[in-house]
Amino acid sequence: MPILVEAGWGGLAQRPWSITWTDITPRVDMVQGVTITRGASDELSETQPGTMTMTLDNQDGALTPGRADSPFFPFVRRNTPIRVTQVVMPTRTGAGPWPLAQLADDFDDERTDPTLWTASGGALETPEGRLRLPLVPGVVSRYTSQRQWTLTGSSFTVKLSKVPALAGSSVASLSLYLHSATSGTRFRWYYHAGTGELRALSEVGGTDPSPVAISYNWIQHAWVRIREVSGVVVWETSPDGWTWTVRRSISTPGWVGTDLVQVELAASRTGGSSDPAELDLLGGIARPRFWGVVNEWPVAWEGLASSVSISATDLFKWLNKQPTMRSMLGMEVLTRHTLAGIFTFLEVYYPLSEDAGSAAAGDVAGHCSPGPLTVTQVGSGGALEFGSEGVPETGETGVTMTPASASAGKYLVADVGPQFAADSTDWLPHYQVWFKTSTPGRVLLGIHDPSLDHQTVLALNGSGVLVIESTESGPPLSITTTTTPNLADGVWHHLVYDQAHKRVYVDGTSYGGSLLAWGSAGYRTLYVGGYRGGRLFSGQIAQVSIHLATGPLGALYSQTYGAMTGFAGESADWRMERLARYAGLDTAVTVLGSTHDAMASQGPGGSTVVARMREVESTESGKLYARRDYLGLAYQSRDLRYNPSPGNDAFTIAWADLEPGAMLADDDQKLVNEVEASRPGGATQTVRAASSVFAFGPYPESMTLIKTSDLSVLDSAMWRVMRYANPAPELREVPIDAATLPAFLSILGADISSCFTVTGLPAQAPATELRVTVEGYTETITEARHMIQFRTSESSRDSVWVLGDPVYSQLDHTTRLAY
Repeated sequence: MPILVEAGWGGLAQRPWSITWTDITPRVDMVQGVTITRGASDELSETQPGTMTMTLDNQDGALTPGRADSPFFPFVRRNTPIRVTQVVMPTRTGAGPWPLAQLADDFDDERTDPTLWTASGGALETPEGRLRLPLVPGVVSRYTSQRQWTLTGSSFTVKLSKVPALAGSSVASLSLYLHSATSGTRFRWYYHAGTGELRALSEVGGTDPSPVAISYNWIQHAWVRIREVSGVVVWETSPDGWTWTVRRSISTPGWVGTDLVQVELAASRTGGSSDPAELDLLGGIARPRFWGVVNEWPVAWEGLASSVSISATDLFKWLNKQPTMRSMLGMEVLTRHTLAGIFTFLEVYYPLSEDAGSAAAGDVAGHCSPGPLTVTQVGSGGALEFGSEGVPETGETGVTMTPASASAGKYLVADVGPQFAADSTDWLPHYQVWFKTSTPGRVLLGIHDPSLDHQTVLALNGSGVLVIESTESGPPLSITTTTTPNLADGVWHHLVYDQAHKRVYVDGTSYGGSLLAWGSAGYRTLYVGGYRGGRLFSGQIAQVSIHLATGPLGALYSQTYGAMTGFAGESADWRMERLARYAGLDTAVTVLGSTHDAMASQGPGGSTVVARMREVESTESGKLYARRDYLGLAYQSRDLRYNPSPGNDAFTIAWADLEPGAMLADDDQKLVNEVEASRPGGATQTVRAASSVFAFGPYPESMTLIKTSDLSVLDSAMWRVMRYANPAPELREVPIDAATLPAFLSILGADISSCFTVTGLPAQAPATELRVTVEGYTETITEARHMIQFRTSESSRDSVWVLGDPVYSQLDHTTRLAY
């Protein structure tokens, strides 16, 4: 069975949708093979970063880093994206006619199989294992199948390794036909190099009155398929042969059920120079095995032969190299991005969290290189202290300002630079500031251009109500009073001013609708805690930031208010998605399962994103791992494993079909009969299984969980004890040579938390069959074998009580209470 190894030269792992993949499979040493390890050693251990190793031929020096004559220069470098796919080629079974899905050819034997094809126009199979259709002007290259296939309930799939270039011609095209018995009646995928379109066609008499055309994208349309299912014919495309998108669908024409299908792969051009089309893996069924980035390119020689033995790591490499997080509030400011097509970027961000004694505050956005906010004296007296009280649940300090009067004291002033001035003319500012004061009539922040034509000031009036002051052609300032309550009430508030929509948000709530205020241009000088020498602020200020955007995003930024409680109370799945965004992985978490408890605050900074994710995972008894088909994470809630049903097994395998090494384990490796559990700010509680302690002695464990209630902590502790107070014997290693078994595809479908059943156990076993849950695996793919060593646990441990169920209602016998 072939594998497909692709490198994303020059691609960025954090932008997987933009990677152009290059097939490097012919370079892979399949004698040594490809080895992949994923998952955990058991259900109580954390999943580890997935790894992949292989050796690649480097006889031409193309994989030598820094070599200028490499066709991949300068992109042979660390962190190159790489993916591995096992492609299963169906075989014909029984007597013809056969389902079209059984027409399979990987084109790797450099000959035309006469039982499948006739070739013309120079069509040939290349040493690299592809079908090449030369495009010589005026000559049609064809590979045409025997008429012995049926489409009903079946499919036609092929990888477009290379589509033809126009190359000076008026027309250059590639056609993939499914011909009926009637001339001109057929289905077709058609690529037209002149228009750059990929067309899905259902033709009668050689024409289609309602063709569907899409702009061809070599990344998203790398694979194409035509499929008939339940009375519908669909045309689909895929970037990887695994994830398919429907491009067209029609009701199945009558001829599909009566006619034998002939496949024709054809290419032609009217002029210009020859530029071939190449196809591969016709009929192949793709199963992703690994997606990650290359760690190194170590070039080695044995005599004059050169090779590169690489290792690669999945998404956890990206996660593990992320810097220590700021507070959740800080990460919200740094990572809030576009919504609904509105583009935004963080222009300046002054957390104001410098140490006590500092004389200035620096920008951490790193976008436009603004100057620092410098302590500036007005009149005499007053104080400004860094390192004082900051926003709750951040662990970060702020600035305390204590002026002698409204016109005497200290405030902060910065020259935000020429880039900010230019950007604020072309983009729309959004301001955020946190403050706490008991003194009305003072300024929070202000900004203006050098000529004072454009000014914006955020201030509290004498009643503590927010006012927006602005100009568009110089003084005096135009004052717009909002509808906020008194904000000089001695508690922390979060203010957002959306200058795109002219709206204000305080503590997550919009006040006053659209305001009468002027726009921005050429802003250069920023003031915090006063404005141009007056109305000096008295109280605490922290976390000042300005985003620029192409449209209104105030509602989005107002959600940052939840950081004041560390977003306590949000469910575990939302927390995982939030943490993934902090790592720069927007929409990169696939949530599986439906039981998600409320999470406590993780507000203060000081740890990594991975550490925070692991806190959620362990608190929820869930599973977090990198996907093998995409640069993304999967998070499974604990209920995904509840009550595993034989009908949901990934596959079933007989004991006799296992490779040597499977054995039954019964020890105290997982035994836990005393759990002491606590949560931040909550009670410490102990759960004990007395009968287990009596039989085996104490096996204690401590748990600190980020739950929001003591009851949830107690439930979690009870769940742990009930599952592990007396673990049953289990299979922990299940070795399989998958390629030799009829269930090969089903075995490849097994992933972390999948179940499968081993039947026909020896007479000495405690039962004739055992169901196990996959915790991880190591696989080695070679020319003729696909060895998978599954690491497994006992599935019945996850059985939970269901009222009235004939199997799952017997407490302490077949099942247990879950939470």
